Amino acid sequence: MLTQTTTRVLEPGDLGAALAVLESEPVENAFVTSRVQVAGLDPWRLGGEMWGWYTGGRLRSLCYSGANLVPVCATPEAVRAFADRARRTGRRCSSVVGPAGPTAQLWRLLEPSWGPARDIRPRQPLMVAEGPAADIEPDPYVRRVRKDEMEVIMPACVAMFTEEVGVSPLAGDGGLLYQARVAELVGSGRSFARIEDGRVVFKAEIGAATTQACQIQGVWVDPEYRGRGLSESGMAAVLRYALADVAPLVSLYVNDYNTPARAAYRRVGFREVGAFMSVLF
Repeated sequence: MLTQTTTRVLEPGDLGAALAVLESEPVENAFVTSRVQVAGLDPWRLGGEMWGWYTGGRLRSLCYSGANLVPVCATPEAVRAFADRARRTGRRCSSVVGPAGPTAQLWRLLEPSWGPARDIRPRQPLMVAEGPAADIEPDPYVRRVRKDEMEVIMPACVAMFTEEVGVSPLAGDGGLLYQARVAELVGSGRSFARIEDGRVVFKAEIGAATTQACQIQGVWVDPEYRGRGLSESGMAAVLRYALADVAPLVSLYVNDYNTPARAAYRRVGFREVGAFMSVLF
């Protein structure tokens, strides 16, 4: 038993304690929880390390260190410890993302050695829905993407990612990792789209899923079809699938400057419950 304040890399035997921390905030932690529930804490399967912050011999806070650096239930003391470890290991992630308060503190501590960032999004409202709005009819043409439709959905996924993040997911490895992630979502039945004449006009995915909560991501409408309400009816359809098949709570986060999207999500049945922050490299 650890009896002093310390931080260390968690091991497979720490899984129960880690899940107890993660499941204490099911909406905020949906992304990391979903990965841990599938892969455990082995770094090779998890795709990164899980750092644990202990105080009084008890695991209190976590930080996932992989393609993203994500503070989890992190107290100010834990954030300082995680920042020290991150500085020592050097930057290996493409973003720092998580609840706005701890993430902002983490970035203030890391910026002198890791900065400058390519983009900082200091407030991204976290929204949650437990049921659909009564006055938005789900789009009956939005459905699960089939495994034989990868060539149809990929261009829309690339367009969404490039528009949202500011760089193409095809850079670096030619898009192999990104294509594998899209294929994983399609194969698990968590990719949804409205397809007309072989063209995606609306799409979204359930990117993280646990028994307590899931998270919608990658919402995109073909530019030629924007302004027709497809985002609302399409999201209503995805929300219906998510609530029926995945989890009782459905969440997403959105850039605060994207006022049309925020308004559309509210009309569909989402409400703001907090905020995330993202630092992109």
